[in-house]
Amino acid sequence: MLKFNIRGENVEVTDSIRDYVVKRISKLQKFFEDSVEATAHVNLKVYPNRTYKVEVTIPLPYLTLRAEETSNDMYGSVDLVTDKLERQIRKYKTKVNRKSREKGFKNVEFVPSDDDTTSTDDLKIVRTKQVSLKPMDPEEAVLQMDMLGHDFFVFQDAETNGTSIVYRRKDGRYGLIEAE
Repeated sequence: MLKFNIRGENVEVTDSIRDYVVKRISKLQKFFEDSVEATAHVNLKVYPNRTYKVEVTIPLPYLTLRAEETSNDMYGSVDLVTDKLERQIRKYKTKVNRKSREKGFKNVEFVPSDDDTTSTDDLKIVRTKQVSLKPMDPEEAVLQMDMLGHDFFVFQDAETNGTSIVYRRKDGRYGLIEAE
């Protein structure tokens, strides 16, 4: 079941806005198992030039969905974000199912890490996140990294059981670091 945490920055979240967001994003539940409980974190922003930004993050046990869109219409931005999230889910499911069939896995569950430690110039750690490493192959890790919008992704390699990192290179291709 999907719960909602809707916040507004420079905009009051009225009942009609809340109802519209819940109605549109709830349509994504058809892709989740009934036993999955998650909270959709929705952030609505209004900028001085009258543009609206909608950010949605849905952390799931096997995937973190995240999308943001900006347009001149609040409701239009919600529609665009919902469409983007649906495309992400379809792409992820297609790719994971294909990989699982190729390797002969059944009911494989992949949990992305969300390591986003940020440091300042004086090397002071200002944010710490806990990560749960689940087995996946490097291609699935790259998919997770792209969906999260990060430049790197830490995961457990399904073949070696070792910790590995995929990252985006300056030339746009991807690199793999395997820890020993």
